[in-house]
Amino acid sequence: MGVLALAPTAIDPAAIKRARALRRNMTEGERKLWSELKEFRRLYGLHARKQAPIGPYIVDFVLHESLVIEVDGQHHFAPEQMEKDRIRDGWLSTQGYRVLRFSTGELAESFDGCVEEILRKVGVM
Repeated sequence: MGVLALAPTAIDPAAIKRARALRRNMTEGERKLWSELKEFRRLYGLHARKQAPIGPYIVDFVLHESLVIEVDGQHHFAPEQMEKDRIRDGWLSTQGYRVLRFSTGELAESFDGCVEEILRKVGVM
């Protein structure tokens, strides 16, 4: 038997390793949202990925290669992190992605409303 050769990828191996670690350590809100998003393929024909490397960033979720969904904890509301998020969102926009952000509080208090907003953004509702 021969050796299996994997296709080369443009994604940095360190980013792949970090994404895998993030997948194993998702927050409760991220786990709940992932449980819903992975049903989107069956229900709506939309493929979802979690902790996905895109360029220099690892996004929380990406739907159908067009919508990035970020779940922001408390540290995202510090001015320094807000600026980093603004730069990141701008870069993702130049790559053709729309970014939708939810705070962990929004997910906890209005989970169904957050899911409905995602469905509106992808044109299902």
